[in-house]
Amino acid sequence: MSNELKKVYIYLENGTFLNANSFGSSDTVVGEIVFNTSLSGYQEIMSDPSYAGQFVTFTMPEIGNVGVNAQDMESNSAHAKGMIVRHYHERHSNFRAEASLSSFLNKHNVMGICDIDTRFLTKMIRNEGAMMMIASTNISDKEELKKLLNSSPRIENVNYIEQVSTKKAYKHTSSTYSDKEFKYNNAPKEEAKIAVIDFGVKRNILNELVNAGIGIEVIPNDFKAQELISQYNDKKIDGIFLSNGPGDPLVLKKEQEQIKELIKAKIPMFGICLGHQLLSISHGYDTFKLKFGHHGGNHPVKNVVSGLVEITAQNHNYNVANNITEIAELTHTNLFDNTIEGLKYKNEPIFSVQHHPEASPGPKESAYIFDEFLTMMKENRA
Repeated sequence: MSNELKKVYIYLENGTFLNANSFGSSDTVVGEIVFNTSLSGYQEIMSDPSYAGQFVTFTMPEIGNVGVNAQDMESNSAHAKGMIVRHYHERHSNFRAEASLSSFLNKHNVMGICDIDTRFLTKMIRNEGAMMMIASTNISDKEELKKLLNSSPRIENVNYIEQVSTKKAYKHTSSTYSDKEFKYNNAPKEEAKIAVIDFGVKRNILNELVNAGIGIEVIPNDFKAQELISQYNDKKIDGIFLSNGPGDPLVLKKEQEQIKELIKAKIPMFGICLGHQLLSISHGYDTFKLKFGHHGGNHPVKNVVSGLVEITAQNHNYNVANNITEIAELTHTNLFDNTIEGLKYKNEPIFSVQHHPEASPGPKESAYIFDEFLTMMKENRA
């Protein structure tokens, strides 16, 4: 297989210069390098819109062995700039597999990098923080790569929401209990309706909302608050969900202004990840960038209300600052670094979480959050 791979040359902004092999698309690509500690789910990670603009370094050393399939997609495309793995396996062995990982990357124009020391990269990111990098199958000169990287925009200066959000509204009716091949849908009866504001929503979040008995319409990021307020007043919707998504929430000025109007209208709202951050900013409390972010499927989060510990999946580089507790009650906290993982706003029908309760990284112990959203909306209408 090694004869089929191309050489790829990598330059990181700290001056590190490396070479490896490439599978997937061939090109010169700039992005931010992060690491992910999940042991499985590489296809879900690559098709998660929240990874737009990033190279994902996998700490799991063997990648590609189960192939890919259409059912495991979290969106309609792969959004990461590239994936970096220790060992890539072109030959896959799984009864659900429909194609190889390399064909998937080629289809979506995403670079794959293999035969590289991912432990070295992970330790470097852990010690020095997430950083920008450039990878090229066309350019081998270190100085040329450095020049290109220095002249490229940084991830925090790019509005990736414009790229990943839907361009027109659509209904989503399938759930985790649906199967298009066998034509069944065992979702619960619809008890409330919401608008999902798409900043890069994952498909399984939509599935879990339907599982909870919530009817959903997904709308673009350029939504108008007054239109949603009118729908709420006319009882066409019962609440609003703010989705996950990529990049720095502080650059989303238009979205923040619209969310402020929704907050004033006292509409029930629930946010995950980027949505969680945007709710904080729209209340007047800024976010900050973590050193290397939280990316993986094994992050312990304490539910402050119940006292229980939940093992969660996470994917974020930004976090809500502690002073937000002036206006919101802390509901969840990260046991790795004590950062905020969940909030319930005081005197408002609004709550949010930083982790991904839909991701089911083994356990499904965070899925109750979707039921809590339905309960909140029903109580608010009572």
